[in-house]
Amino acid sequence: MSFDAIGMAIVIISIMLALGKWIRIRIPLLQRLFLPSALIGGFLALLLGPGVLGRITQGMFGQGFLENGLFTADIFEVWGEMPGLLINVVFAGLFIGFRIPNPKEILRIGGPQIAFGYTLSWGQYVVGIGLCLLFLTPVFGLPPAAGALIEIGFVGGHGTAGGLENTFTQLGFEEGYDLAIGLATVGVLSGVIAGIILLNWGVRKKKSNILKKPEDISVDAQLGINEFDARDPAGNMTTSPTSIDPLTFHAALVAIAIFLGYVLLEALKWFESVTWGAWSDVYIFEYVPLFPLAMLGGIILQLGFTKFDKYDLIDRGLVNRIQGLSLDLLIVSALASLELSVLGTYFIPFVILAVSGIALNVLGFIYLAPRMIPNYWFERALGDFGQSTGVAATGLLLMRVADPDNRSPAFTAFGYKQILFEPMVGGGLVTATALPFIYQFGAIPVFIVVTVLMIAFMLLGLLYYGRKKED
Repeated sequence: MSFDAIGMAIVIISIMLALGKWIRIRIPLLQRLFLPSALIGGFLALLLGPGVLGRITQGMFGQGFLENGLFTADIFEVWGEMPGLLINVVFAGLFIGFRIPNPKEILRIGGPQIAFGYTLSWGQYVVGIGLCLLFLTPVFGLPPAAGALIEIGFVGGHGTAGGLENTFTQLGFEEGYDLAIGLATVGVLSGVIAGIILLNWGVRKKKSNILKKPEDISVDAQLGINEFDARDPAGNMTTSPTSIDPLTFHAALVAIAIFLGYVLLEALKWFESVTWGAWSDVYIFEYVPLFPLAMLGGIILQLGFTKFDKYDLIDRGLVNRIQGLSLDLLIVSALASLELSVLGTYFIPFVILAVSGIALNVLGFIYLAPRMIPNYWFERALGDFGQSTGVAATGLLLMRVADPDNRSPAFTAFGYKQILFEPMVGGGLVTATALPFIYQFGAIPVFIVVTVLMIAFMLLGLLYYGRKKED
């Protein structure tokens, strides 16, 4: 693979993103569904690649004619590697520039969100592993590790699925990567579509404290273009460009966080190799990807800046833009390099996992959320539903539609929840280690543990937070 191929792969992905934005502006249905441009651009690249256009041209004109669609084999090789690299950037920046509040405040405001979010996440493991134990493994031959796919694809999203590609390969379950990417795509689509349906249902059933009729749902954001007077700066100039450009400075901070994560991971691998790994031949960290440790590196970096930075040099807005760029490129590259043949081979298990995950989240929203969240449950639970079905951005989108003027505590509670949620599930340490844990210890012990955790967080929400009256 040449450097020219790497550069051209990035250029073409950027063009796909621009075309995705143009298509969304031109098609009203896509606007009403609030589909991200990256998802549209990814689908476009998939259609123009070997999985769709390539198969059509080979069927019509024979082998060798546009076998890779409109792209080259080198470009697809680059796209296949990009998700595993870009996810490190996304997770390294999660807590950089995010000042952690008092723990009591986190639990008071974000506690119901934490209980509800964890209930859904552990529930996805329970449903997925349970399906494998009872049906998918004995009937379709899927390995027990497939039980983690719902949580990886839904709460984790494309980034987490892409970051675990090497883990799937190391465990001999290469097909798991494509299944996880497929589930992540279903998750984002169902998160937005089902979320909008639930939003309309809630308004009609008078579940919302903010919106009183369906016409109150704002359509201003459907084009995805901010009005001139409502445009916020992408970031603040915390450093002078004559010394270092602010964007460069913040990109360097993300790089430092990734490096700290790399050092942590290598240290854990070494420690494992001279302790329980050498004694029992059970290895976990050699299968763990870098991105959850990069997140820990970002936390360490932020703690250092919180204590010693007297100039307030970190701007959260710039970190968000770096993460946003990485995530957009990641989604397009992951979808573009998706192996559709794998989804065809495991079509029935794939559908079963996808439908089960969606059903769990919908039922959790309708029946558990009102009983676990004491006030503004509808607006607040929409964020958790969006994150548990798609990604955090989906949850933020649904909350923004349900509460455009930020009149409820939904956004604050959702942000506080992330502090205790992201480090563990949705791409955190649990998500990264679930596959090797199932591989090393078997599905049944893991199933028992996640079932106990799901019940514990459900009871915490139902019996404690659900009975509290908040300010």
